[in-house]
Amino acid sequence: MTSTFMGLEIGRKGLQSHQQALAVTGHNLDNINSEGYSRQRIDIMPFDPIYLPGLNRAETPGQLGQGAVVERIERVRDELLDRRIVTQASGEGYWTVRDRYIQEMEQMYLETGANSVRSKMDKFWDAWQELSMHAADNEFRTAVLQRGKTLIDGIHNHYNGLKMLQTQVNDDIEMNVSRVNEITRQIAALNKDITRIKALGDNPNDLMDRRDSLVDRLSSIIDVTVTQKDPDEFMVHTSGHVLVQGQVARQFDMRKDVDEESYAHIFWQDTKREIVFTRGSLGALMELRDATIEDEIQNLDNMTMNFVDLVNEIHRGAYGANGTTGSDFFSEYPFVANVNGNYDRSGSGVFDSSYIYRINGQNRLESQAQTGLQGTITLSGANGDINVPYYATDTVADIITRVNNSGAEVVARLNRDGLLTLKGTPADLVEGQRVNPDFVIRHIEDSGHFLAGYAGLLNASGPEGAFNWNQADAVTSLRGGPETFAVAPISHPAGWIEVNPALLKDPGSVAAGFSYNDHAANPGNGDAAAAIAAIRNSPVMVGRLSTFDDYFADSVGRIALLGEQSGRALETENRIMKYLTDMRRSISGVNMDEEIANMIRYQHGYNAAARFITTVNSMLDTIINRMGV
Repeated sequence: MTSTFMGLEIGRKGLQSHQQALAVTGHNLDNINSEGYSRQRIDIMPFDPIYLPGLNRAETPGQLGQGAVVERIERVRDELLDRRIVTQASGEGYWTVRDRYIQEMEQMYLETGANSVRSKMDKFWDAWQELSMHAADNEFRTAVLQRGKTLIDGIHNHYNGLKMLQTQVNDDIEMNVSRVNEITRQIAALNKDITRIKALGDNPNDLMDRRDSLVDRLSSIIDVTVTQKDPDEFMVHTSGHVLVQGQVARQFDMRKDVDEESYAHIFWQDTKREIVFTRGSLGALMELRDATIEDEIQNLDNMTMNFVDLVNEIHRGAYGANGTTGSDFFSEYPFVANVNGNYDRSGSGVFDSSYIYRINGQNRLESQAQTGLQGTITLSGANGDINVPYYATDTVADIITRVNNSGAEVVARLNRDGLLTLKGTPADLVEGQRVNPDFVIRHIEDSGHFLAGYAGLLNASGPEGAFNWNQADAVTSLRGGPETFAVAPISHPAGWIEVNPALLKDPGSVAAGFSYNDHAANPGNGDAAAAIAAIRNSPVMVGRLSTFDDYFADSVGRIALLGEQSGRALETENRIMKYLTDMRRSISGVNMDEEIANMIRYQHGYNAAARFITTVNSMLDTIINRMGV
């Protein structure tokens, strides 16, 4: 039933409601520049009327209201838009990081003039050309040595620059993993507080804003999705796995493989299983470290190894001014000391593998001669063996081209003596991992007689005559002695190849001429120096490229394309994110004009409630103090 003092209670509710509304407005204005803040809205609802349906309801016309109360204080958010932003942020994070590091790589390849590796290599070839015309003068041998040392220093600098960038990326990965672990712990802690506050019937708006801001930061590092099927269990997923479930946050560890040269990979702390990210800044960093930069290092290694091997091949067969022969111009260091390349790959203490880099045939071949043979050459590839067929109408050059274009991790060429040469190349990634060593021939087999009888490389055709690296003394399947093959080099030759120190001590040992009729070359014979200089424009089998000029042109072009791709992709991602964030800001951001208008509106409501109380108080004063007997 109604009360004499009911008006005061209605006025009190009005004062409190509009006072809270003013407080919310002030809170919004104070946080107008707070990152991640969502404007809050207060819902003022009518209080339950005094009479509700029932047997004890008084006989009065209609329901008598009891003023207004605050129903809720909620934040203004569009959940679908928030999920779109979380999904899009991983793409922007990916291209932001990738573009930054690709620009750094571009700076390494933009060396011009005498500082570039290409310029230093041109001067190296020029020095050999000069020596071919002045083979009797040791000063030109000294020039060759100095140009060779300058070139090697340039290759070392380029390798070290790429390696330092790769290490920088790895450090960035470790920092990002630590950041992800910290963010997930904070999200789990906020989930605990939010759940407790919601249990009391309140809306922890500021805490939820802070959690959403953390999710936004997390989504730029890794690809995440957010679900909340249970109101009390906020969940974050990544790569199909639960990352945060309510108050539990799963963490990541980083562990290295047995190989000390490898970098650490990311594992779940609880299950010890590896996880690979493909989006977000962390996905970009892992791809840069393990693929993009590693591929550039491998390309440099491949060029360096072929360059060194070709120069040494000619230099070993030539004579110096002092009559010495059989020496290498560049120092090559084998991966294993065993002359047959035997290696204990399993760590059992017993040789179980053969690490061979180059194999030469025994028979001189003519490039344009038809073989008249038919069969299939089987060579090792990244994801299994690759079959290369050949036919009776094929020339030797046709078969070599087909091998080099097959995608196998073995390439072929005819050396200056017309002998077929097979070489191992850097190994490709297998499911994101580099499981095979670089510059190692793993399998050679021929169902026909091209490699066996024709080229004189294998002892027999078919599986019984195949070369398989997964056994010791695999070289017994090759025709010829140790001079027909070379043991695989230590990894990353671009970082350690040097000019032969013996030649630096005695420039007269630099070979310039070939022997004739089993006699040492004449002092003025420069045929060998001319042959080395000719390597510059000769098909030298640098992977699928023809010449060293092709390598440099391909490297610069490849990096330029990567830079263009990352720049355009980043621009697109930035535009999409700007559109989405502007839309969210228009919905959830604080508008000063709107808040000031609300402030005036709530102020008038507060004043009206106060005036209502004054009026009721005056009425009560009349009843209490002015009604006499």
